Amino acid sequence: MRTIMWLLVLAVLLLFSFFNWNEVTVKIWENLVVETKVPALVIVSFLFGLLPMWIYHRGARWSLSRKIISLENAARAHAASKEEAAAAARERDSGLNPPPSQSKPPATSPDQSFADENDADPLGPQDNVR
Repeated sequence: MRTIMWLLVLAVLLLFSFFNWNEVTVKIWENLVVETKVPALVIVSFLFGLLPMWIYHRGARWSLSRKIISLENAARAHAASKEEAAAAARERDSGLNPPPSQSKPPATSPDQSFADENDADPLGPQDNVR
């Protein structure tokens, strides 16, 4: 479809150029005068209007594609972390990897183990007596 469009634009431009091959004097400043053909003037004017907008369009498209890639990567990372959490929950629920108990961590040395056993109140549990 694009090729057909460009071929039509080219055909119209060729017809326009054929029927308007006249010389035109363009006065830019007092001492700067350009003599050119009408088709050249039309093509240059078209490109002066098209190129800035085309460059802007490409820049916006590039910026948006970078944002989309960044968001897709973040979504993939989030989905992967959810998948890992779900896998860990399945393992824990199946009994393969029991959850850590709420007790004190294991002692690192025999002396520390002895100190933990003797941390209890020497008088035993006390009732709140007034």
